[in-house]
Amino acid sequence: MAPSADLSRLSARAKEAEDNVAAARTQARDGLQETADQAREKSQRSAEEMRTRSAAATADAEARPDTIQRSWNDHLANARKRIDGRKARTEAKMAEKEAKDAEDYAVLAVDLAYSAIEEAEYAVLDATLARLDADAAARVARG
Repeated sequence: MAPSADLSRLSARAKEAEDNVAAARTQARDGLQETADQAREKSQRSAEEMRTRSAAATADAEARPDTIQRSWNDHLANARKRIDGRKARTEAKMAEKEAKDAEDYAVLAVDLAYSAIEEAEYAVLDATLARLDADAAARVARG
């Protein structure tokens, strides 16, 4: 899948998470718990799939694991340096390898963001459940 198509998938997933959380606010507590549990399972599956894809992609790109673990500023500096270097290169074989690495990294970045959206959806649903429980406990304590 092309990285630009991945961005569309990411945008659609973020909207879906937003809609799911909005709908969950109208559910009864038991229904909300089930929705949160489903979001957690989905987030865990997505994270595992991302780990699997990341392991496969790591074999194709030499420096990517190091790049991911660097600070965001280091990452941006390296990406800009790579982009500037790519502009200066004319050798087709080197340009093809750079393009493949950049596409692989873009896919990995979108997968990471997708997984983060799923985790955020679960976290918001869980926070909503915690608020419902706290409000119920406060009502019981007031008598």
